Amino acid sequence: MSRATMNLTAGRIAAPRLSHLSWILLAVAVAVGFGLPAVVGSVLVLTLLTQAVIGGMLAVGVGFLIRQNGVVSFGHAAWYGVSAYCIGLLLRHEVLPVEAALLLALAVPTLMAFLLGLVIVRVPGVAFSMLTLAVGQAFHEFAMKAQAVTNGDDGFAIPLPDTLFGLPIATVQQPETMFVLCWTLLALVIFGLYVTVRSPFGRLTEAIRENEERARFIGYKTVLPRAATYAISAFVAALAGLLFALYNGFVSPEVLHWTLSGSALIMAVIGGSKLLWGPALGAVIFFFLKDLAGNLTEHWPAMIGVTVIVVTVLMPAGIAGSIVELGGRLRRTGGRA
Repeated sequence: MSRATMNLTAGRIAAPRLSHLSWILLAVAVAVGFGLPAVVGSVLVLTLLTQAVIGGMLAVGVGFLIRQNGVVSFGHAAWYGVSAYCIGLLLRHEVLPVEAALLLALAVPTLMAFLLGLVIVRVPGVAFSMLTLAVGQAFHEFAMKAQAVTNGDDGFAIPLPDTLFGLPIATVQQPETMFVLCWTLLALVIFGLYVTVRSPFGRLTEAIRENEERARFIGYKTVLPRAATYAISAFVAALAGLLFALYNGFVSPEVLHWTLSGSALIMAVIGGSKLLWGPALGAVIFFFLKDLAGNLTEHWPAMIGVTVIVVTVLMPAGIAGSIVELGGRLRRTGGRA
């Protein structure tokens, strides 16, 4: 029996207080994001890093769902794409001011995911994954067929405003500025998820993941926490989609396709979902490996596949988990390999 399940059985799900180290690490992470553009210098590398950070945020949402609910989603591109289409359509038709449109573009997919989660979290294992895949592809097909709304396969350019929160939009879309924005938001998201998993809610969802039947037996409702976890992971994916739309100024059905969900899952596997920052590390590795392999051969997906196999076999906890494990061994042995 896991510690989370034991605490749940005993009625103890109080969360430990955050340490000062947690806040220091958050501050360091944000400072690194502000300093990296000056160190990197290359616009191409910064652009690739920005794409990796946005992809990393999507992967963090997928990894959070795996970590807390113990299930795999093949359809998280739905919430990524719905957010991108929401902001695109709202700005295209000038329905709301841009700031309000941003909030609505995050609220719509999160609410939709929560309502859907109330139904699909009741289905276990592979069936859950197939349902998420079906939902994601349904959104993709709608975007393809609804020519009058989405412009079909061609997509449409998003008419961005002149300013965003008082800043010129041209400044926001620069690789340096967008990288700092995306990096900072990713750091805040990971920190927010860290606070969530250490809260009573996080302890409860971990215990439900370990033994849902026992949680029900002692009086806890399990559907609502699992649906809320699904909605939180969808919110993270929606934030990534929103950043993608703002950075590229364009949206098409590709942002809803299952291959994007598959790529996010691969990132989470490479980095490791047991640690909240693992999928983000996996995203950076994925994007740079994809860019490097793409320059060498057109069969770059095969190299990604080999990487996933090697990581799965040799590092079940992912690269992030292996790094932490290695660090622990070095501390125990006094720095000797």
